Amino acid sequence: MAGAARQAARRAKPSPRDPSQVQSLTRAIGLLNTLADVPEGMPLGDLAQVVGLAPSTAHRLLTTLQNQRFVRFVAGEGVWQVGVQAFVVGQPFRRARDLLSLARPAMRRLMEESGETANLYIEEGGEAVCMGQVECRQVMRAIARPGGRVKMHCSGSGKAMLAALPDAEVTRILQVHGLPKLTPKTLDTPRKLRDDLAEARRRGFALDDEEHAVGLRCVAAAVLDEEGRPLAALSLSGPVARLGDAALLAAGARVAKAAEAVTVELGGRPSP
Repeated sequence: MAGAARQAARRAKPSPRDPSQVQSLTRAIGLLNTLADVPEGMPLGDLAQVVGLAPSTAHRLLTTLQNQRFVRFVAGEGVWQVGVQAFVVGQPFRRARDLLSLARPAMRRLMEESGETANLYIEEGGEAVCMGQVECRQVMRAIARPGGRVKMHCSGSGKAMLAALPDAEVTRILQVHGLPKLTPKTLDTPRKLRDDLAEARRRGFALDDEEHAVGLRCVAAAVLDEEGRPLAALSLSGPVARLGDAALLAAGARVAKAAEAVTVELGGRPSP
């Protein structure tokens, strides 16, 4: 067995059986993980041996994966390889990872210039998900852990991304997630939110004026792709005590400029 295949075999050793797992799905993922370690592909017999399955069972699972384009069979070589759909499914994670790496210098500059915490959010499942943060040096500061989720309608980053989406998509997100009122200032009707999004487009950045948490303000601007759709949003957040009206608008201008620079660096199309 070749070196890559031996490495795959070590990784493919079965873990203790968890009664909550679906056995066929676990086995299919094992096949995918093994093929991922051997780009040139593997014959059915070797692949079945590595994952510890009967060849007939492995073939049945591979055929199912092939129907969904997660694997492919190269008839001329008699080997199975990872298929294009595995690449498609992995692209959002790769894009998010690359985006964070590219945006982090801009986030650090934003923090240094403003003295407030800089954040990067993406939209996932109709919510804003924190991908990274550069915390400020103040004792009082806003903290959002990577992976944390916030509602789109009451967060600066969420509203910045909503403002860059077509009305039909905004409507769909609101239908699924609603407009729960988290603070007395949360915009809790579609009309209020749409007026606010129109103002964000005119201004060039979105505001969260204690709409997500009492005492916290935030400004955010969207990072756009080549079609002008939101890939993410950069934001600055801090307490009302430091982000008065003048400081808030100044922070918004900084965020808008930084988001446009990241958009250009990614090959996106800046908003008019």
